[in-house]
Amino acid sequence: MSSPLLVLNEVAVAPGKVDQVLAEWSALNQKEPVAGRALFRSVEGDGLLEVTPVGDPAELAALNKGWQKLWESVSADLVTDFRRQLLDFVEAPKDTAEPVPTTRYLQLRHIEVKPREYANYREWRENTIFEVVRGAAEVTTFLAYHSLVSSEPGVMFVSGFDVTPEEYQAVFTSPRYQEIVQQAGDRFIVGGESGLYTRLYQRADG
Repeated sequence: MSSPLLVLNEVAVAPGKVDQVLAEWSALNQKEPVAGRALFRSVEGDGLLEVTPVGDPAELAALNKGWQKLWESVSADLVTDFRRQLLDFVEAPKDTAEPVPTTRYLQLRHIEVKPREYANYREWRENTIFEVVRGAAEVTTFLAYHSLVSSEPGVMFVSGFDVTPEEYQAVFTSPRYQEIVQQAGDRFIVGGESGLYTRLYQRADG
């Protein structure tokens, strides 16, 4: 079952340094393992993502000690600082048996919803976004979270899949789904359609 809380830890790495940073990060995680934690490598650039399941916010203190060691180990090879956010589980159109999806690929899909429209948005997405996802065999896992602590507040969909990225993306570039995106942009998303961003990662630790 998906984790009640997730910590996303993203960073951009200097060109040519991704393999080195990933190796050091993986080694540190192996020394201090956390059940369900997973590392992913960006399919679209020199980025890395760590996804950590959390049962209670009190666990963040222990995680922070590991993050300090990680900073000391790899900061010289980073382009950005670590960008962390704590997400709160809302619902799972396609749940996972594990706290974090174990699929080969992971996509983050983020929007900020207009607060006055949030209740309407929740109802709307059940019969639009979630209906498409539930009917798409290409999508293995699809989890809906909402920011609890983040500099990028809003809805975060955590989507896992094992098919090729091209097969997966076809679900979200179909005419039907593009109409859904337009509806969301017109009614619900802060900043319209441009307020939607996606990031695609491939599992890097097994």
